[in-house]
Amino acid sequence: MVQRSLFLFAVLYGGMTCIAGVLGNKQVALPGGLAVEAGIFAFLLLVVLSSAIAELHGRDAANRLVRFGFVPLLASMALILLVLQLPPSPKMEPERMQGFQLILGQSPRLMLAGIIAYGISQTLNVTLFSALKRGERLLWLRAGVAGVLSQIVDTLLFITIAFWGVFPIGALLGGQMLSKVLLSALVVPPLIYGFVALGRRLDR
Repeated sequence: MVQRSLFLFAVLYGGMTCIAGVLGNKQVALPGGLAVEAGIFAFLLLVVLSSAIAELHGRDAANRLVRFGFVPLLASMALILLVLQLPPSPKMEPERMQGFQLILGQSPRLMLAGIIAYGISQTLNVTLFSALKRGERLLWLRAGVAGVLSQIVDTLLFITIAFWGVFPIGALLGGQMLSKVLLSALVVPPLIYGFVALGRRLDR
């Protein structure tokens, strides 16, 4: 029998893999003049969920979750590509059609960058979070270290693969990395505490 926390967190995890790329089309302003693509909020939830499952159900279960996450991710990309190729209804407003194409018409290179960055950074997060475990202590520290380092790797991989040779990526890389590191350090640890507590309550 699948424990309730594992089932609920897995369902939420699959949804976050699909929506992260859509949210990433918006740049969000942060204090201090920083900016970050909004997909980071979904991605941080992926980090939190995989870490919470590693804490509750072990490293192997969390790694399986990361691998299974490719299923909704790839399925959603395939459906997007299919829908983009289908002819639009003549009744559809041109503005709506243009917006749809703009938001969802990502290049194959961007999609590939997202897939690679997701797989490597999420696996790294689970690996670090689990390797640093020493009993029940220092959950906040393990969460912060694993979250920050996985976000650095995610940013390096995604921006390099997606934009190398298109334009100079130094400023974009530095700004995105700083923003994501700050968010990871501030947001991930308390959320993991919350999800671990929720998972334990669900599994009673």
